[in-house]
Amino acid sequence: MSHAPTTKGRATRARIIEGAAEVLRERGVAFTTLDDIRARTATSKSQLFHYFPEGKDELLLAVAQFEADRVLEDQQPYLGCLDSWESWYQWRDAVVERYERQGDQCPLGSLFLQVGRSRPGARAIVAELMRQWQEQLARGMRALRARGLVSPTLDVDTTAAALLAGVQGGVSVMMSTGDSTHLKAALDTGIEYLRVTADRTGPR
Repeated sequence: MSHAPTTKGRATRARIIEGAAEVLRERGVAFTTLDDIRARTATSKSQLFHYFPEGKDELLLAVAQFEADRVLEDQQPYLGCLDSWESWYQWRDAVVERYERQGDQCPLGSLFLQVGRSRPGARAIVAELMRQWQEQLARGMRALRARGLVSPTLDVDTTAAALLAGVQGGVSVMMSTGDSTHLKAALDTGIEYLRVTADRTGPR
C-alpha cells in the first residue's frame, strides 16, 4: 500500500476510499469500474493510480479495510463499554440493527470474493477484524467478572470466541434467508450463558 506523505494527501486518499465504498455498496463489486469510482470521487486517472499504484485490487483492499473498520464502529459505543447487563443488551440490539439494515448484501464479503480471500492482505484484514472484535467482547466479560456479575472462573477468551462464532453464524444464515431469528438467538443465548454462570451468591 502507498502512503500519502501529507495531511492533504491522506485526506484525498481517504476521500477516494470512502467514495469507492459508496459506489461499491450501490452497484456491487462486479458492476463497478474504476471509471465509476473516478466519477464519484472527482479523481483523475493519474491521481487514482498515484494513491493506488497497483490499481483496482489495491483500492478494493483499502475499501475492505474501511468496511471492516465500520463493522466495529457500528457497534459503538456499546461494544467498548460492556460492563453491565444493560450495556450487553444495548450491544445486542446494535448488532441486530446493523445487520438487518445491511440486508442480504455483505460489502466486505463481496470485496473478498473479488480480490481473493486467500490473498495475504485480505486474510490479514479479516484476522485483525476478528481479533479486535473478540478482544472487546473478552474485555467486556472481564469487566462483568470484576463486578461479580459472572463466575470468577469464566474462561473469557474461549467464551468470547464462541459468542463471536455464533454471531457470524447467525449473520450467515440471515444473509441466506433474510431472517434475523438465528442471529438474535445466538446473541440471546450467548448473553444468557454469561448470566447463568454467575456466582449465585453474588449480585445479578
